[in-house]
This record gives sequence, structure tokens and C-alpha cells, in this order.
Amino acid sequence: MFRKLVFFAMGAVLPAGTAMADEMQPAATAVFINPAGETIGEASLWQGPHGVLIHVDVAGLSPGKHAIHLHAVGACKPDFGASGGHINPDGAKHGLLNPEGPDKGDLPNIYASDAGKAQAELYTTAVYVVESIAGAAPLLDGDGSALVIHAKGDDHVTQPIGGAGGRVGCGVIVPAP
Repeated sequence: MFRKLVFFAMGAVLPAGTAMADEMQPAATAVFINPAGETIGEASLWQGPHGVLIHVDVAGLSPGKHAIHLHAVGACKPDFGASGGHINPDGAKHGLLNPEGPDKGDLPNIYASDAGKAQAELYTTAVYVVESIAGAAPLLDGDGSALVIHAKGDDHVTQPIGGAGGRVGCGVIVPAP
């Protein structure tokens, strides 16, 4: 099965006539916390006709590359392990570059500045928020979903999580108010 995953850097040029996501109401949001329970950022998720656009804005990370994944359970407490593994109803292998993957929770890495701040836009056709998309998994199912940020970057091949290290940020995905 082919699915498209695209990473947009902040400041990317959009085609003429493209509605800016900032002008539209997101379908869902997530507030990121660190292991100490402190708020470190947020994510907004917009439902598109073929996938979901995710805008991430976080601080308090170590500089450099960080994996970010969609996890199967909408829980971050008592610890980030409460979010379970990746969304993976098909039992695919982990990794955007894995010939037996990717799973539906795999996303491109984000990058934190020397000040520990990261802003990114990620797009995936593997999930949906409000409108069912053929072959995609729901984010707002019975037990919800979470976005989890890891200590290191994902190599997109190694099992089970691409060598991404511990969980340093977690945000439960909830319908937008």
C-alpha cells in the first residue's frame, strides 16, 4: 500500500490560491507536556480531503533532530508509556524507509534550534481526524491518540522506533474547541 508523507519546512512557499491553515479552524489540537508535567508547546491538526496537516510548535527540547510519532492511545499520564505504541492497525514495520513499513504513526523528524524550539508542519495520509479516508486510521477513536516527541531523531528503519530514544514530550489529541 502506498501512502504519502510530506514534510513542509516553516516558511515554505505555497501555491497561489492555497488557503493558509492558520486562517482555518483546526479539527483537533494537542498540548505537549514534558516528563515533569510542564507545558512545552502545542500542535494543531487540520483535516484535508486526503490526509492531515499537523503544525507543531514546541520549546524545551535539546538542540537537534527529534522523532515525532502518532501513538495509539490518547494518554500521557502517569507516564508517556501510557500512550502505547504507534498507530499500527495493519501490523506494518516501523520506518518511513522500511520496505515493510511504514506504520500509520510514522512521521518525519522535527528539528530543535540551539534555543530548544521547534516549529514544523507535517502531512500524512495515514490517519484522519473527522472525515474517514480509505485506508487511513482514525485519531479520535474510542481510546484516542497522542503525539509523542522522542529524545533523538528517527533513522526511519531500525525496529522498533528508529533509535529515537526516550519520550521527552507528549500531547493528547483532542477535538478542537
